[in-house]
Amino acid sequence: MRRETTRTVSATQAADWLAAGDAILIDVREPDEFREEHIGAAASLPLGSVAGLRQNFTIPENRKIVVHCLKGGRGEEACRKLEDILPAHRIYNLEGGITAWKQAGLPVVGLATGGPSIFRQVQMIVGSLVLLFVALGFVGLTPAFALAGFFGFMLAFAGFSGWCGLALLLQRMPWNRTA
Repeated sequence: MRRETTRTVSATQAADWLAAGDAILIDVREPDEFREEHIGAAASLPLGSVAGLRQNFTIPENRKIVVHCLKGGRGEEACRKLEDILPAHRIYNLEGGITAWKQAGLPVVGLATGGPSIFRQVQMIVGSLVLLFVALGFVGLTPAFALAGFFGFMLAFAGFSGWCGLALLLQRMPWNRTA
């Protein structure tokens, strides 16, 4: 039977569980977000891959599963999916995600460039272009609607296929390169 609300756990409580070996930590952010910065004990399992958990991990029933993302939204969605896949396990969402983890003074590993992830850069660029072209369409430049539709299509294509030309281009930009 599915629970009505997702269980949450604070960063400090989750750290205690991890240190005691009572829990495993799953990071459901995208791979580039994970590479940029992650909690050392976390296993990477992007939200879109959660359904394949049984093939990727073996989790003893006596261990709690703590899921996290950046701030908690994707983690909550992953918890709901996991509750259906692993009904015998105790599943928790890390309240506030990796952001709360860092605010609690707990360690993270990775590159931590300080800027937004490539995933977020793509969202900002495509979202801004769609907004611009829709605005241009409403002020009389009707072909701009077609351009807005094109960028919306390309974003959907990237989501379905896993291939994003803009992300590949952004990876080569100097502000996204690592030393």
